[in-house]
Amino acid sequence: MKIKIDDRTLEKCAAPVSTGVARRKFLADLGALGAAALLPETLLRAQSPAVVPERRYRIDVHNHFSAPGFIAAIASRKTNQRPLELWTPSKAVEDMDKSGVATSIVSTSEPSVWFGDNEAARKLARECNDYGARLVADHPGRFGMFSTVPLPDVDGCLREIEYSQDTLKADGVCMMTSYQGKYPGDPAFEPVMSELNRRKAVVFFHPVKAECCKDLQPELAPALIELGTDTSRAIASIIFDGTASRYPDIRFIFSHGGGTMPYLMTRFGALATRPDIAQRLPNGLLHEVQKLYYDTANFYGPYPWPTMLKLVPVAHILFGTDFPFSSAGDVAKGLNEVGLKASDLHAIERENPLQLFPRFKNV
Repeated sequence: MKIKIDDRTLEKCAAPVSTGVARRKFLADLGALGAAALLPETLLRAQSPAVVPERRYRIDVHNHFSAPGFIAAIASRKTNQRPLELWTPSKAVEDMDKSGVATSIVSTSEPSVWFGDNEAARKLARECNDYGARLVADHPGRFGMFSTVPLPDVDGCLREIEYSQDTLKADGVCMMTSYQGKYPGDPAFEPVMSELNRRKAVVFFHPVKAECCKDLQPELAPALIELGTDTSRAIASIIFDGTASRYPDIRFIFSHGGGTMPYLMTRFGALATRPDIAQRLPNGLLHEVQKLYYDTANFYGPYPWPTMLKLVPVAHILFGTDFPFSSAGDVAKGLNEVGLKASDLHAIERENPLQLFPRFKNV
């Protein structure tokens, strides 16, 4: 089916969603995707992502969008994130349709919106969230949204959580793994965590290039090592600072299979036995690690999976692509070749995300 859409239609829509969000129903052939659960396991297991599935059923929890102001911010700072600068709604929908993705829950990628000025960050976060809400409204069922917050500005963050969750009905909140050298378990962010726990929020963590380590190896792209490493630091922060145990109603999602965390469990375990740390983990280290959720973005090759499957319940692994940096088809193909049981693969690609986002059950 040929999709007709103006690539830059939404770039003019930074005004609040209350100005009128619905223009037309997008893609009339959405169908009852919930019926995908009825497909035989052998069909799901053998399906080649090179062929457009008969029904779209995958739910992608790691998919990026770019509001006009965000594009301007990263372009002016030469962050070398060309795929984000070239992102358009039609490119996102095209990739989803090619790969059997029913719904993508979009988020603003790193470096997020804070560049040293709290007021500017608040304005850019609001633009990103209004733009994302319009994207969701203009493509019914195809997109959800993690809201953007202007951390490390805590007051601005709390205001944006209230607006994005109560007015825009966002599906969760996107945070970076660190802000100016502070990690999510830092006492400075305690008011944010308390509010997120009160709301029983889903919090999606996206890695960022840590302040400490941006130019350690200039010959290597920072994403090669540093993003996975900062993810591990963030996990260590919320576990060992006691955030995860103090705020049990937050559902945390970490990108890229938890970074390097699965391979550091021996060291994590040793630290967890220290008396001052152990008292922050009343249910034990493994309980805290296993209650987190982990996505499959850049984590779909065969080598890391034995460790992941031994450490994390399949029910806490979620399909994620990192579009536009990676294609949903590439991730689906990689997962299909890992050797997962058909039922586990289908759970990762659809049923597990639905436990967090049940509103997409009939999409």
